[in-house]
Amino acid sequence: MALMLIGHIEILPALFCFLFLLLTLRYWTNHRNAVVPTNWSLVGMMPGLLKNVPRIHDFATEALKSCKGTMEFKGPWFANHDFWVTSDPINVRHILNTGFANYPKGPEFKKMFEPFGDGIINSDSDLWRNRRRMYHMLIGQSKYEAFIEKTILGKVVDGLIPLLDHVIQSGIQVDLQDVFQRLTFDNICLLVLGFDPRCLSTEFPKVACKKAFDDVEEIIFHRHFKPESWWKLQRWLQIGGEKKLNESLKVFDDFIYKCIASKRHQLCKFEIKDEDMNFDMLTTYIKKQEEKQEHIGGFSNSDKFLRDTALNLMVAGGDTISAGLTWFFWLVSTHPHVEAKILEEMEEKLGAKLHHEKKCRAFFSVKEVNKLVYFQAALCETLRLYPPIPINHRASSQVDTLPSGHHVKANQKVLLFFFAMGRMEEIWGKDCLEFKPERWISSDGGGLVSVPTYKFTAYNAGPQTCLGKNMSLIVMKVVAATMLWNYRVEVAGGLPISPSLSIVLYMKHGLKVSVSHR
Repeated sequence: MALMLIGHIEILPALFCFLFLLLTLRYWTNHRNAVVPTNWSLVGMMPGLLKNVPRIHDFATEALKSCKGTMEFKGPWFANHDFWVTSDPINVRHILNTGFANYPKGPEFKKMFEPFGDGIINSDSDLWRNRRRMYHMLIGQSKYEAFIEKTILGKVVDGLIPLLDHVIQSGIQVDLQDVFQRLTFDNICLLVLGFDPRCLSTEFPKVACKKAFDDVEEIIFHRHFKPESWWKLQRWLQIGGEKKLNESLKVFDDFIYKCIASKRHQLCKFEIKDEDMNFDMLTTYIKKQEEKQEHIGGFSNSDKFLRDTALNLMVAGGDTISAGLTWFFWLVSTHPHVEAKILEEMEEKLGAKLHHEKKCRAFFSVKEVNKLVYFQAALCETLRLYPPIPINHRASSQVDTLPSGHHVKANQKVLLFFFAMGRMEEIWGKDCLEFKPERWISSDGGGLVSVPTYKFTAYNAGPQTCLGKNMSLIVMKVVAATMLWNYRVEVAGGLPISPSLSIVLYMKHGLKVSVSHR
């Protein structure tokens, strides 16, 4: 009975919040042109935020520009929902590097991302260090990079090329974002689970676990901007997004646990021999457990540990890559001079190989694509404008003053808006909104310019810089180079191009294209 009473008390702030928002709806139209939302006496800036959620990335960018890169969002007075938003590089460096110890993800982050369990995305302190050491043990193996290259090349040859040829022969348009999501989902399942769900095929099958995966990411994103009591109320009542989240998690967990059970059975029955062993995460970790090395790097002999680890790696190493590839092909296809320069560079640096293989498809190794400087610059420029993870969430352990002079309270949330950083003149110059790969090429030696990670935040910064950076670049380079050389991609008109509302920066309406052979 007492627990029920506590539950009802916890939802009262959300009900009050709802009532106050209804009372302020009629004022919205009077403030359409306001860059920074009005701070109402009772409900704070929440009405203005809710009004702009459908365009939250552009809205936050405009607000941050008007506030010189840092602003405090004031939530309803009874909801404890005040937080800072910043795109200032000096603040980003302080939070992610020099002041890293004072800015963990925090307990609110853990609640918000609780579907990710105890994986690296959702961990702090010793648990985070153990998880990072554990992932580094896997990714740092000399044979693992070769395994990544082998896996993605196999998917390109046996999946992507046949699908694109089918699209051309059928004379149909295709959603390129959907194609890349299928490709990278298959690829990350192979790398993490040693299992190919075969999403990438000419039948375009509906794959329940992939859809569930996407729904989880979208609903977690919405939690960023809602008072905790609000989404907890939805979860308690099992309505709206929280009901959908619960259903999607069940679908995805069923898929993951079946893969774990199957892998344990294969290893138990010696169906996977050491000499034939691929370096997928699941096989590697289960074998470490069997060798009684469970304390190395934080291993645990449980299916829950494997589930959390797999889910975190699939978010970091699958969806982020498909998002990057989608924005890359949109930008390159709508900037013909950039596409021409990339093809010219490929002809110049890989000409002998290409002419030798001119009567068949050309595929590229990592060693070959690493020779292409302008091509890599175009990828960096894409990630600058459209970072796959657009927002980073931190919370201060103690009272702090940011380098910009703003005061942060203890346990106060800080959102680092990476999307906005790519659009700041103070960081990238007056041409910051232009897609300009040349900004990444040095004028003296012609190599890539080194930009500090606190300015170019596509792979995070400081101690938590993404361990999978090289893996993601391998996949993006191999896929993009092969497609660019063999196919011409033309973006179809009709649908607006805008970011989706998800923890990964997809395109809201996908990317419809026509494909033809070069």
